[in-house]
This record gives sequence, structure tokens and C-alpha cells, in this order.
Amino acid sequence: MDKLSPAYPARAAWGTATSLRAWQTEAIGQYFGSDPRDFLAVATPGAGKTTFALTIAAELLSRRIIDRITVVAPTEHLKTQWAEAAAKVGIPIDPAYSGGKGRTSSDFVGIAVTYAGVATNPLAMRIRTERFKTLVILDEIHHAGDARSWGDAIREAFEPARRRLALTGTPFRSDINPIPFVNYQPDTDGVPRSVADYSYGYGPALRDHVVRPVLFWAYGGDLQWRTRAGDEVSARLGEPLTKDMAAQALRTALDPRGSWIESVLEAADKRLSEVRKNVPDAGGLVIASDQDSARAYAAVLAKIAGEKPTIVLSDEKAASKRIEKFSGDGSRWMVAVRMVSEGVDVPRLAVGVY
Repeated sequence: MDKLSPAYPARAAWGTATSLRAWQTEAIGQYFGSDPRDFLAVATPGAGKTTFALTIAAELLSRRIIDRITVVAPTEHLKTQWAEAAAKVGIPIDPAYSGGKGRTSSDFVGIAVTYAGVATNPLAMRIRTERFKTLVILDEIHHAGDARSWGDAIREAFEPARRRLALTGTPFRSDINPIPFVNYQPDTDGVPRSVADYSYGYGPALRDHVVRPVLFWAYGGDLQWRTRAGDEVSARLGEPLTKDMAAQALRTALDPRGSWIESVLEAADKRLSEVRKNVPDAGGLVIASDQDSARAYAAVLAKIAGEKPTIVLSDEKAASKRIEKFSGDGSRWMVAVRMVSEGVDVPRLAVGVY
């Protein structure tokens, strides 16, 4: 394992591996062996859920079980990623579709939409779903529980679907908003937890050399801040703190004007330099909680690394272009807000700050 590059396995384009991994073959065999209307696959990030789903879609199309595909993703950028991956395996998908325009070009076999987009007009999506023999791929389906209205919209829009294939990177609980088309069983604490039809976790993926080892470096440190009342308070990260004190300490640590986050970014950049000795185009990703923090972290990184990072602040077409450019330009850092960063595929990423 110590000889694997940070980008192991080989850098196949997202969702377009030319040969199936063992878990994908097993899961696909299980799928067609049971011939289900609903199927939930839980596979660790980076394992190849997209290739798995597109292989099933292609086979269902060839068997004429379906004639249309709808991909539902969390963000606009992931719509584009799905369309690009599908195109490379011969399945044309329209990522620009919106329910308001009704039809799409006959050149497309499918469409890609967001969960938020479905929620704005579930009836239009239902009409389309009913019109065709539709496979619905629900990517990162746990997002359907982000709001009750999203779950209700997914149920209304895709209840008539011929097949539904749900994907996620981790099992999820549903103590507030149950997600449609997912089976649940009570956990040890009585809270319902999703039940997968097929699971492939990080441990097996690491053993199979499907994903690379992930190391989490924990940083402590002494912090001082002043309360609104003017009192000076000090604490040490990593030591037991009350909930309120822990929140104040974390807020102080993550303040871009303070010295703590700067020291963490310096350590991360040093680590990236070490990795780039063996993988010259290795890159790093900083995930910020909001846009203001992202801009401030980028300014700090620019001073440390000597080059301006790529900044991705919102889920829009321009952001997709910046992510795509970063994927291939060999630059050191990208800074993104959490919403944008989830699911983004940049194979050369080797260092992360979260």
C-alpha cells in the first residue's frame, strides 16, 4: 500500500472505468438476479457508484425494460458530471433540462435534474415519468431527506417509475423526514435506519485497493478569545469542554484572522509539497462552511503557497467550469463551500482541510 500513488487506482474519467470491479460485478449480478423495482446501493465514496449505475442503465435499455433515464443529483455540477460520464458510455443525458420546458431533444435518452429542481415542479416530472418506461437514478439519496418537501416531491414525481436505483455513500437515519422508496429498520436506539440491498464499505474497498488510505491528522492548540461582555477566555482544543465553550473555541480556531487556522493551512501546504514530489500534479481542497470564510481562507493560502487558489462559492455553471479547469491545470489548491464540494470528482486531490 505504501507504493500506491495518492491517485490510485488509475485515473479513469468519472464513471467510465472500462472494466468492472469485483464489487460492481457482484452488485449488478444481485440486481438482475432479484429484478427489483427499487434498489439501494451503499458504497464508500470513490468506489465507483456511477459506473455501477450506468452499467445497470445500459443493460436495462438493451433489454427494453426501460426507454428513458432520469438522474437526480444534489447539485448543478453533479448533473454535468453525470451527463459527461453517461455520454462516454453511449447514453446521452441532458443536464440542462428543466420541468418548465416540458420536452427535451429526441437526441437524449435521459435527463439530469437536482432534488431542488424536482421539488419546484414534481407534477411535470411525474408526467414525464409516466410517459416513458423510466429508470430513476437517485444519486446521494440521503439528500431527499434534507427537507420534507423534497421527499414529498420525489414520491410524487417518481412513484410511477418502472425502476428506481438509489445510491449513497453511507447508511443514513431517518428520525425526521423518511425518504421515499427506501426500506428502514429500527436501530439499537429505536431510530429507523436505512436498509441497503447491497453494501460496500471503506474497509473492503481499502482491502481491494479500490480506494486509497485516508489519514486524519488532528490538530490541538491553545486558544484565547474575548466574550461580548469583555471577559477573556482561554481553552485548549481536544480537551473536554462544555457544549457552549466547545462552540466558542471552534469559532475562534476557524477565524481566518487568527493564527490557528493559518498554522493548519501551512501544515497542509507543506504536506501537499511532499506529495507533489512523487505526484507532480497533486492538488488540495479546503472546505469552508460559508462563502466569506472560503474567500478569507483562499487569501491566507495565496500567501502561504505563493499562488492564488481556485475558489468555488456557489452551485452554478461558472463553478462547474472552474472545477473542470482545476481538475486539469495542475495548480495547488481549491477552496470551496461544503455544499459545492460534495460529490465533486477531482482525481488528483491528495490533501484536504475540512
